[in-house]
Amino acid sequence: MDPRSAAMIALYLLLGAVLAVFVGPPVVRRLKHRGLPEVVPRQHDFGKRRVTFRLALKLLEERGARVLVETGTARHGLEKPRSDGASTIVFGAWAHRHGAKLHSVDLSPDAIEASRMAVLEHELADAVALYVSDSIEFLRSFGEPVDFLYLDSYDYSRTDAEIQRRSQAHHLQEFRAIEDRLHDRSVVLIDDCRLAGGGKGKLVVDYMRSKGWTVVKSAYQVLLAKQ
Repeated sequence: MDPRSAAMIALYLLLGAVLAVFVGPPVVRRLKHRGLPEVVPRQHDFGKRRVTFRLALKLLEERGARVLVETGTARHGLEKPRSDGASTIVFGAWAHRHGAKLHSVDLSPDAIEASRMAVLEHELADAVALYVSDSIEFLRSFGEPVDFLYLDSYDYSRTDAEIQRRSQAHHLQEFRAIEDRLHDRSVVLIDDCRLAGGGKGKLVVDYMRSKGWTVVKSAYQVLLAKQ
């Protein structure tokens, strides 16, 4: 090998080492810090929901949660965790690992059927019960104390003020429908809060704070508990 070729190879090796040190680790860290390896494979990116999901799961474990309730079923399994959150699989997987049960309700039969397929695919049928119902009526008739409540129904609009008001009012009504089955160790998580017009949680967060609930984390989602 001539000296010039050897020098070129050495230069390429040096550049590769530099990239591995200065580029590789941040990429790995970004992937690592977007996943929820506690419950689902590491490669899934939960983006803006990751911090509050992790905090919620930590509180559920610390408080021994066994009955989880979700309004607004995630219908895409783990295919779109950055956009729809994949909450049914996330909390279903946690319930499966901890001997708990997730009860998820949605008004759309199509959403429930799609979610049912995802639940079966991830082998979580023993830990997830799915219901087609109006969420407020479902919550009013729910017969058990609730350890964790996740509010994510009535799609919100970034531009339509009337839809924003209806969504906010709906989420407040949901909370009030189940309020008497929440207790001092219950945890509540509300999705889609950091949006124009105040997001889904605008009314319900203020109401909960007036009733003694504490905001644990306010980000794209708002996490509340009694402390």
